[in-house]
Amino acid sequence: MPKRTRFTTWRPLATAATAALLATLITPAAVQAAPATPRGSEPVHSYENAIREAVWVDTGLDGDRDGKTDRVAVDIVRPREPARQGRKVPVIMDASPYYSCCGRGNESQKKTYDAQGRVAGMPLYYDNYFVPRGYAFVGVDLAGTNRSDGCVDVGGRSDIQSAKAVVDWLNGRAKAYTTRTGTTRAQAGWTNGRTGMIGKSWDGTIANGVAATGVEGLRTIVPISAISSWYDYYFQQGAPLYDSGPEWLSDYVDSPDARAKCAAVQQKLVDGAPRTGDWTPLWTERDYVKAARKVKASVFLIHGMQDLNVRMKHVGPWWNALARNGVERKIWLSQTGHVDPFDFRRGAWVQTLHRWFDHELMGIDNGIDREPMADIERAPGQWDTARVWPPTGTRTATLRPDRGTQTGVGTLGLHRGHGTESFTDDPNLSETDWAARIDRPTPEKAGFTTRPLTRDLRLSGASEVTVTATPSTPTAHLSAVLVDLGPATIRDYADAGEGITTLTNRTCWGASTTADSSCFKETKAKAADVDYTVVSRGWADLGNHAFDHKGSPLTPGKPYTITLDLAATDHVVPKGHRLALIVAGTDQGLIDPPADKPRLTLDLSRTSARVPFTGGAAAFARATTGAATATPDAAFLDGVREPRTTHRVPEASQ
Repeated sequence: MPKRTRFTTWRPLATAATAALLATLITPAAVQAAPATPRGSEPVHSYENAIREAVWVDTGLDGDRDGKTDRVAVDIVRPREPARQGRKVPVIMDASPYYSCCGRGNESQKKTYDAQGRVAGMPLYYDNYFVPRGYAFVGVDLAGTNRSDGCVDVGGRSDIQSAKAVVDWLNGRAKAYTTRTGTTRAQAGWTNGRTGMIGKSWDGTIANGVAATGVEGLRTIVPISAISSWYDYYFQQGAPLYDSGPEWLSDYVDSPDARAKCAAVQQKLVDGAPRTGDWTPLWTERDYVKAARKVKASVFLIHGMQDLNVRMKHVGPWWNALARNGVERKIWLSQTGHVDPFDFRRGAWVQTLHRWFDHELMGIDNGIDREPMADIERAPGQWDTARVWPPTGTRTATLRPDRGTQTGVGTLGLHRGHGTESFTDDPNLSETDWAARIDRPTPEKAGFTTRPLTRDLRLSGASEVTVTATPSTPTAHLSAVLVDLGPATIRDYADAGEGITTLTNRTCWGASTTADSSCFKETKAKAADVDYTVVSRGWADLGNHAFDHKGSPLTPGKPYTITLDLAATDHVVPKGHRLALIVAGTDQGLIDPPADKPRLTLDLSRTSARVPFTGGAAAFARATTGAATATPDAAFLDGVREPRTTHRVPEASQ
């Protein structure tokens, strides 16, 4: 398949079409009775009579070192009618480590099987909805999980080859068998090989990784809350984000058989991922961004801008690398945390996904390639679109912190600052504590704010904060946070549902059988009224001042300069609000503390933030000049609760 080199623009979805879809998706019968969209695939095939089968694909690897190449289990649900008519169908595929250990989706569904070992209940709605419309759905157990051989290696060669081998088999390039240990071959003559991969979190990560191999036949991927580089899941610029490494995660999802055989793989994960935060060959193997030039599939990326599990750091580098490679792209950015779009924008999501797969896998000219590239949630349930993302006219402005009239309470503008500010790392405090006391002198942070804005200011993309800091100890961690200071109603991403509340009533999205229902619990937005909103974050170990991925001890009393990468985002700071930059030490709940509790002194003349605004520095200047409301009195500002510390698994956490 030739490499795609076109960029696409996108028009807004038709409101009437969305309303029509919602009207048809209340019962399974209704779904089968009416077409979902004009000029689209329709539910004309029987789901109840669909062919259900299992095959085991040979990966060519021997991860568990038992002297036999590993086979991965592939459960298939496909329409019977096209096979009878000699027509071949495209494939939607979700490769996951969670089908037996932990469950999929908001209701933690697992695969179930009939007496013949065929899948009876497939998690999620993809098979229910798309099989009647002429697609096959394929659920792959990653190596080392459920009914597959091999070992889980957390985004490495085994994980990726588990899924890539299936794409190869669907396109006639790999071997599969009708049983796990038998010799009877299974063929995929029922498919045209056109495959789209989808999945949330680890599943979406596998889609990224397989696309980065350039495998032929993979036409599109839909990564939801997915990892693009596993180093960035565990560290940022040397600062550890969790107190464990990939070996814990491997053990979490390994099947009992794999757990008994995979000690050597576990040890490699321990040895290859030292808690120093230094880059190793293990991370190179699990960095899909560096291989973006190989991507031939289109990419429809979905992510929560407040995802503190698979953080927004995974979006910017991957998105930009795909752009440089000319990959066809589309993106949704929500206000949620680690949440699937099926649970935060269900009707519009199913319609859009349907049209995307119809266009990419069936070749239907439904116009989705001429619609806006980006959908961005501005308030709970309120969405804007952008023709391209980041929007045309976005340019970086260099903002400078300066001292104010009180210690630690400074200003933020375009002119170079003077003097110093100091703070002492307090590992018991987080970004919510710092922002709540932004207008008060406190010993654990240095805060800098603009004057109240005279017009809206849109920030779109990734920022950088360069600091020159003098530590008092041999170890020090740094956090940099951008905050919108002003009242707003946002999704409560720090709540257990990370921005949604799960209800008891159900709606149905496809056909059902007694073993596999298409009806899922509805959700609604979980909102919070706040006085501030954290816009973007970044962290680093100051010991990584010379190299992002290599640390060294610090000399107390010596100044060091380091640039912290802040995650990409898209946020409008409204007129009357202020924009703040906070520099501090340990962000409790989001990074682990250093060995010491340093006091750090910032040289403000050598500290700055590079922030992408629509309109650039000129837009910032216009928004921070002229008549403005008075700066509020120093007070305690109310926000969401502090970040939770339970995320160590890249999967749903509702």
